[in-house]
Amino acid sequence: MTEPSGGSAGGALAEATPPAGAGPTEADWAAGVAAVQGLPPDGRVLLICHVNPDGDALGSMLGFGLGLRRLGVRRIQATFPGPPEVPVPFLGLPGLDLLVPATEAYPDPDLVICFDAAGESRLGELADRLETAGAALVLDHHASNTRFGRINLVDPHAAATSVVAEGLLTRLGVPLDAGIAECLYVALSTDTGSFRFEATTPAVHQLAARLLATGIRPGDISRRIFDTRPFGAVRLFGEVLGRARLEPAAAAGHGLVWTYATQDDLARHDQRPYVLEALIDSVRCTAEADVSCVVKQTTTGDWAVSMRSKGAVDVSRVAVALGGGGHRFAAGFTGSGTVDEVVDRIRAELDGALTGPGGR
Repeated sequence: MTEPSGGSAGGALAEATPPAGAGPTEADWAAGVAAVQGLPPDGRVLLICHVNPDGDALGSMLGFGLGLRRLGVRRIQATFPGPPEVPVPFLGLPGLDLLVPATEAYPDPDLVICFDAAGESRLGELADRLETAGAALVLDHHASNTRFGRINLVDPHAAATSVVAEGLLTRLGVPLDAGIAECLYVALSTDTGSFRFEATTPAVHQLAARLLATGIRPGDISRRIFDTRPFGAVRLFGEVLGRARLEPAAAAGHGLVWTYATQDDLARHDQRPYVLEALIDSVRCTAEADVSCVVKQTTTGDWAVSMRSKGAVDVSRVAVALGGGGHRFAAGFTGSGTVDEVVDRIRAELDGALTGPGGR
């Protein structure tokens, strides 16, 4: 599961943000259905997921796009900000033909739908479509979501954005087929850590069962998504894990373990940045630390930070304070400076989260 990183909504949107934990109302669902059903015959739909898309972002977006096709929508584009590079584990997803580079995305679509983005800053250069589109719909599950759409289907209790996407497809009367199901299954399994994380409820397994009933092959999907990586990535992981640091006294004694990876590390092992997304799983298993972090250099002086918690610390409070977002157990942000300066800010916010109002 990739780290969420939220932005901030302004003005009335921020004031209208529902209480933390509130999910979509029936009126919200009805508005989402109406936005899709109200498209003109040749309506243009632009689907956008967050920068550096993970399995939930891509799977939810492409699965929903395939669902729109089943409804007869003909003009559909799917995209994300930044370089148009799909991480290798997701190159087998159905619906990839919907993807276009951000530079070719509709400038003024009739409907824009955003997936798995906690704030408009995660849409990068595509954020202006929120203003130029005829209607803007947000599908997400991050508790830190800023409700930046005109219609917001945000359910912090959902295990993945794919749960919200499937809920809207169901209300639109779209039956599941193998293509839609594979996309949603990849999204669901990646954001639940192969159904190991705390958000894995009976309802999650029930949804997985409905998806598997279409005939998709979970073993093949899991090997492709979780259990295959280049040998260069294996060597890279060994090097980066070798510099991991354990700080048992950090986070008010709950413990912090962290490591970092640079652009030079990637170049030395001839690897693409996406391979680092799985690194947090090797760090978070450290028994002596509740909080784990992987700090990944994106450009000189800029770092993408993935954070995980075993439950004693709410890492979303840390991430939000540092300009990002996420959940209690998984969050992230983008920092600048040296790696030591970024980690210093994490330590300070961890102490604040645990000793300030609502801390534990």
